[in-house]
This record gives sequence, C-alpha cells and structure tokens, in this order.
Amino acid sequence: MISARARILLLLLVVMTAALAAVAGTTRSILLRDLEHRVDRLLAQETREFASLYERGVDPETSRPFTDPERLLTVFLERQYADPDEELLGLVRQRGDGPKQLVQPRDLTMSRPLENDEAGRRAIFESGGRTGSLDRPSGEVRWAKVGIGAKEEPDAAAFVVAIHTEREREQVSDVFVIMLMISAMALVVVSAIGWAVAGRILAPVRLVGQTAAQLTEQDLTRRIPVRGRADRDETAALAATFNAMLDRLERAFAAQREFVDDAGHELRTPITIVRGHLELMGEDPAEREETLRLVTDELDRMTRIVEDLLLLAKAERPDFVEPEPVQLAELTADVFVKARTLGERDWELSEVAEGERRLDPQRVTQAMVQLAQNAVQHTAPGGRIRIGSRTVEGHVELYVADSGPGIPPQDADLIFERFRRGTARRGSRGGGAGLGLAIVKAIAEGHRGHVELSPTEGGGATFTLILQEGL
Repeated sequence: MISARARILLLLLVVMTAALAAVAGTTRSILLRDLEHRVDRLLAQETREFASLYERGVDPETSRPFTDPERLLTVFLERQYADPDEELLGLVRQRGDGPKQLVQPRDLTMSRPLENDEAGRRAIFESGGRTGSLDRPSGEVRWAKVGIGAKEEPDAAAFVVAIHTEREREQVSDVFVIMLMISAMALVVVSAIGWAVAGRILAPVRLVGQTAAQLTEQDLTRRIPVRGRADRDETAALAATFNAMLDRLERAFAAQREFVDDAGHELRTPITIVRGHLELMGEDPAEREETLRLVTDELDRMTRIVEDLLLLAKAERPDFVEPEPVQLAELTADVFVKARTLGERDWELSEVAEGERRLDPQRVTQAMVQLAQNAVQHTAPGGRIRIGSRTVEGHVELYVADSGPGIPPQDADLIFERFRRGTARRGSRGGGAGLGLAIVKAIAEGHRGHVELSPTEGGGATFTLILQEGL
C-alpha cells in the first residue's frame, strides 16, 4: 500500500514531468519552425537577387544585357557572399553528360556540399519544381532554383541556392537535450523538496493516527499540540478539530460510565426488594397477596425506570424532536386540560401565547405534564399551580409555577441530573427515580433551548421551558 506521502510526491512528479516535457517539446517545435521560416526567407532573398540581375542586369565587360547564361552565373557568383551553411551554384546543361557546375571559390563548412554530390545536382537540375529538399545521410538540404534560357531552350542553365540545415538542426537537438537534462535535475530537486514538504504537511495527520492508536476507553486524555491559528492553518484546524472530538468522546464516555453506575444503583434496589420478599414469602394467603402487591409495585417502578432510560438514550438521536407548525394557544390549552387530571389542585391558566411556531407538540406536552406532576407532588391538595405560555424576543416560553416549599439554591442544578432528587436520599422509594427533570431538560435541549428554575412569588418554584424558534 503506497503511503499518502508517496502518493502526493508521485502526483507532483507526474504533473511536473508532463509540464517540463510540454515546455521542452514546445520549445523544440518553435525553434524548428523558426529555422524553417529563416531558410524560406534566405531562399527567397537569393532567388530574388538573381532574378533581378537576370532581368535587368548588364555585363560589366560589355555594358549590355547578358546573353550567355554561363557568363551571367559567373558574374553573380563572384559578387555574392554566402552564409556558412549556404551554397550557391550555377548549373549549365551539357550534351550527353550531367550539368556543368559553376561554384564560388571558398571553403565550405558543411560535411558534404552539393558541389561534391553529382547525383544531388542532377536531381535538382532536372526537377520540375522551383523549390524542394534533398534528404541525405548527412542531413536535409533545402534548395531553390531559377531557370535561365531562351524560348527554344528555357532550362539551358539554372541558378541554385542550397541551404544545409543539419548544423542548425543539431543545435536545436542540443538545446532540446539540455532542456531535458535541466528538467531531470529540476525533478530531482522538486522530489527532495516535495518529500520534505509533504512530510511536514502530513505530520499532523500522522500525529492524529498515532494519538488515535494510543487511545483507549480508559485513557482519553491525550491531545495533539496545535501549532498556528486554526482559522488560517488547515493543519492547525485539523488538530483542533480532532482535539474537540476527543473532548466530546471523553465527556461521552464519562457520562456513559456515570449513567451505567447510576442505572445499576437504581435498579439494584428494586431487584433486592423483589428477591427479599420472594425468599421470605410464606404460605399464608394474605401474606402472599401482600408480597405479590409489593413485588408488582417494584416491577412497575423498574419498568418506568427502564422506559425513562430508553427515552433519555433516544434523546441523543437527531430525530428525538420532530418539529411541525403548532398553534401556541391550542398547545397551551391542551397541556392545561391534561394537567388538571393529575391532582386536586387550584389550577390556573395564567397567560396564553398567540401565533404559530415550529415545535414538537408531543415532546413539549410530555415535558409540561412532567413539570405539572412534579408540582402536584410538592404541593398540598388545594395548592395553587399556574400554567402559561408567552413569546419573548424570538423564543417561546412555557412555564409551570407552584406554591409548594420551593427548591433550595444548592439543588437548582442538581435536580436536572439523572437519578438526582435534590437533598432526598438516592434510592429512596419516595418520589420517582430522578429521571423526570432530566427528560424535561433533554426535550428543551432538543429544541435548542433550556430549562430555567426560579422562585415563585409568594413561595414555590417556577420551571420555564425556553424553546428556540426556527427549527
């Protein structure tokens, strides 16, 4: 399996190789194109100069127009200076033999000039075209010619300019090879730099992997050092995000362990009661009936605890709350009607909010009924309990206010935790299992809100569900 570092480097090398090869190939094509254009210009220039002399020139010895092709060619060749790769020839037809050649008296630099290549001269002289090329082992020769003669023999002689391109093509090839060598050196340097940079970039990723491999359920305290600002550096953002995930995992595992411990403690008590009564149950029918009643009561309490635990576990799921458009006045009235059946109290619908909001009516009703049940448990018959709703600054508030003894300040936060009942002894049979207010808190948080506890004017406690709009 190829590592991420190697894959990054391989991709970089492929891109760089393709780019450098494209640059070298394009440069070579441009140089060859420029060579072809320069050769065309030279051929055209030389043939134009000869044609001008042929048409309008005069013999310096007679001061009259040229009548002898050989004399015309001789005078022109004596006056011209050819480039190192350029060859100027005069060819005159001879009977029964190849064309006679007239050459410039100079040293030629090309490896095989046309003046030493009879077959090449014959091919050019007998060619019907005015321009062309010869492919020879020594290299390509580009040529152009201008025919000379009378009407009865138009091609009795010819002026030929030939350009040997092998040296300049070799120079282009040398430039191409040099560019390839430079590209290869650049790839080596880029490989070294890319390997180091990729390692530096992937270092936080490797550190994440090493940290994750060292994590266990018993040890979630390891963190990755964050270097740089997370809002500007992607690697710092990765480390910060991973650390935040570890924080959530650590809190989740701690809550899970606490949840399991508390659930085990709460369920152990009714199990012990059930077992003790069953072991001590005698043959007396009245005693058996009382034992069965006590056992049934404890089993019912265990069932309620399990159901509440399942509900709290579901509160972690995204579909725990399913909001829909709800009329606040209708919802408040329904809650009030259901709460009145919980006990003989002085029930009062104090205020009702108007308008439509997106809420989960079943969950909100469940939370409000739970708060009303708590109010009934902490008030005497005939005690006053007020229920109402209102909208305040973009959120919805539903509240239950009782006239009971109230809640001590030290228990204000404690009562919303699971299996906690304030200063009441944990595991006591009085009251519930301590999950009711935890469920209310979960429902409020499912609506992106919270629960507030405040004292009721004149005595008692007021629980307020503060629910955010726009779910």
